[in-house]
Amino acid sequence: MAASATQEADCKASEDARLFFDAAKPPPFRIGDVRAAIPAHCWRKTPLRSLSYVARDLLIVAALLVAAASSIDLAWAWAWPLYWAAQGTMFWALFVLGHDWYFYSFIHRFHFFFSYMHQSIEISMKKQIENACKHSGHGSFSDSAMLNNVVGHLLHSFILVPYHGWRISHRTHHQNHGHIERDESWHPITEKLYRKLETRTKKLRFTLPFPLLAFPWYRSPGKTGSHFLPSSDLFSPKEKSDVIVSTTCWCIMISLLVALACVFGPVPVLMLYGVPYLVFVMWLDLVTYLHHHGHNDLPWYRGEEWSYLRGGLTTVDRDYGWINNIHHDIGTHVIHHLFPQIPHYHLVEATKAARPVLGRYYREPEKSGPLPLHLFGVLLRSLRVDHFVSDVGDVVYYQTDHSLNGTDWAEDAKHK
Repeated sequence: MAASATQEADCKASEDARLFFDAAKPPPFRIGDVRAAIPAHCWRKTPLRSLSYVARDLLIVAALLVAAASSIDLAWAWAWPLYWAAQGTMFWALFVLGHDWYFYSFIHRFHFFFSYMHQSIEISMKKQIENACKHSGHGSFSDSAMLNNVVGHLLHSFILVPYHGWRISHRTHHQNHGHIERDESWHPITEKLYRKLETRTKKLRFTLPFPLLAFPWYRSPGKTGSHFLPSSDLFSPKEKSDVIVSTTCWCIMISLLVALACVFGPVPVLMLYGVPYLVFVMWLDLVTYLHHHGHNDLPWYRGEEWSYLRGGLTTVDRDYGWINNIHHDIGTHVIHHLFPQIPHYHLVEATKAARPVLGRYYREPEKSGPLPLHLFGVLLRSLRVDHFVSDVGDVVYYQTDHSLNGTDWAEDAKHK
C-alpha cells in the first residue's frame, strides 16, 4: 500500500512538472550537449556553395530591376506593389547573406572552446564565450576574413547598411542575448525608464507602422551611439578604422543613388530602389523583433542568473512559409543564436537534431501558410502587452501598461 502511494505521488509530481514547466529555470543540459547532438557536417562551410546563394539572389534582384525599369513608362500601376514587395524581400535576403559573413575569428575560438566544454563549469563557460565573442562575427560562409569582409561590404553597402557598424553591434547582441542591460537589439525597457518616457514616445514605439521603420535611426531608450560614427560608444578604439571603411562604402552608395536621381530623375530611383528599401527595413525590424518577443514565457535575465545558454534559449523560431527559403532559413533562430558559425544551409537540419536535447526549452513555431500573415497578429499582440520589465529581480518577464492602449487588452495581457 505504501509503495503504491509513493508511486502515485511520484506520478503526480511528474505530471505537475510537465504541466508547470518553468522556462526560466536553468536547463538540465549544457551547451556542449546541444552541440554534440548536431551532425559534424552541419559545421562545415563551403565557400562555393555560399557564393552560389549570393549569385542566385543578385540575379533575382537584377531580373526584377530590369523588368521593372523596362516597364516604368507603362500604365501597370497594379504591378508596382508586387515589385516593391518582391524586391524589398530580396534586399532582406541579401542582408541575411551579408550578416552571415560576420565573425571570422569566432569560429576558430568556438572550436577550441567546445573541445573542452565537457570539463567546464557554468562560470567558465560564460567567460570563454565572452572571450570568443570579443573580436568575432558569424563567419558562417567561409573561414577567410578577406572574403567575408569583401562580400559582406558589397551586399550590405548595396542596401545601405554599414557593414562593420552593424557587425559589431550585432556581435554584442549575440554575445548578450536575453540580458536586460547588455543586449543590443530590441532589449526591454525597465519600468523606471518607461515611466519617464513621453506618451508620444510610447505610442511611437508600440504602434504600427513606426516599430517597423526603426532602422537605421532609432535606438531603444537608454541606448546611445550610431552605427555610422567611429566615435560612437558602440565601438572600441581599435574598431574605428573598420567603421570608417563601412561608412565610406555607405556614402559611396548614397552618392551613386543621388547621381542616378540626377540623371534619370528622383521618381524612378524612388520607385525602383527607395520603396523596396523601405520594405527591406520593415523585414529587418519585424524579424529582429519577433525572434525575441511575442511568446508568453520568454524570461529576461540580469546578474548571475544570465548565462550564454539561458539567454540563447529565450530566442524563438518562426515559420515564414514560402519565405523560409528566400531569406535563407533565418527563422531557425535558436540554433543560429547558440551557434552562429553554422552555415544557414545547415540550420534546419541542425535544429531538428538539437530539438530532443532542448526539450520544452525549444518553442515550436506556429505553422505558417504560404505567406507568414499570422506573424502580424503576433506582432500586434506583443506591441500591446510587452511594454516594460521590473527594475528588480534577476529573472523578469514583460509587463503591460494598460493605460497605453485602454482596457481592451487587459484581459489579453492576463492570458499572456
